[in-house]
Amino acid sequence: MKVLIIRCGALGDLVYATSVIDALKSEFGEDTIVDFVSTPGTAKLFEKDHRVHHIYPLKHKKIPIIISKDKKEIIKNSKNAPYDLLINFESGKQFKSLIKAIHAKRKVGAQLNEISLNEESKHMVDVTKSIFKSVVSKDVYEKSFPRLMGTDKEECKKKYNLSEKYLIISPSNSHQKKSRLNHRAWENESWRELIKKLSEEIQVVVIGNKNEDAFFDKIKPFPHAVIDLVGKTPLADLIGVIEGATALVATDTGTAHIASAVNTEVFALIGPTPADETGPYQSPVNKVHILSANLECSPCYKTEVMRNCKENLCMKQISVAQVYDSIKSANLL
Repeated sequence: MKVLIIRCGALGDLVYATSVIDALKSEFGEDTIVDFVSTPGTAKLFEKDHRVHHIYPLKHKKIPIIISKDKKEIIKNSKNAPYDLLINFESGKQFKSLIKAIHAKRKVGAQLNEISLNEESKHMVDVTKSIFKSVVSKDVYEKSFPRLMGTDKEECKKKYNLSEKYLIISPSNSHQKKSRLNHRAWENESWRELIKKLSEEIQVVVIGNKNEDAFFDKIKPFPHAVIDLVGKTPLADLIGVIEGATALVATDTGTAHIASAVNTEVFALIGPTPADETGPYQSPVNKVHILSANLECSPCYKTEVMRNCKENLCMKQISVAQVYDSIKSANLL
């Protein structure tokens, strides 16, 4: 069985789609060949994942096939060795011609006929799973959840001098560099206070992306005992570091989705976004804590309420004490 999967969204979107990998392996056998079409950056999620055979990087999604080397390669290879199944997770019109041109015996998913959306849950993981529901048995479908494989967690502990027990703080998110107010952000002073408080009881590891110095300079200097891994871990290592952690604290961002996919306990500080739709996914085998100020105006993501919001109270009113007490009550310190 040879399957091609198209998912070119943000990091969280690709994490959602990983639920299809184990589903295919369970349904059709471990020797099932699983290839992905993905953006070059997010595709690094699969660098250490032996379940994924090949990744086609698609850097420019909107470029027509006639001038896209990436799209031509996908089509050419599918013509030489056709796929048994194509699963498309992309709803954008720019993918329509590519989907049509790929050689596959069966095609399912967004922009195709064979799709039955899950009406029981609004979470994007369940919506994503619904796209391949017709392909696998009910039992396999119900037991399939996002799962990631990165660098071995014990190898990461040695490589980065991590204790057996440590807690990760992931203060940044993908909206940090935008000029307008970052409605997903927690207060810088709150991050500073939480990091200091936690570092007195457990090893704290701070993670973040490269080229985010402007943001992290606002919450530095870190206490002496804190391990600063900002911009120092390839994505495969980051997965291993998160998997080996006691817990991760973050806003609504990609690292929270990674944590839930490697079954690391996650504390997600969420205000404007709908946690039950796009927050870290709660499966039968992980632990997710949503920390919110529970304001009446939340969630308000991409609405006039958010566009007119200047105070960001839904994030400001999540207190350091609330976050600390939640971690403490989970017996993680």
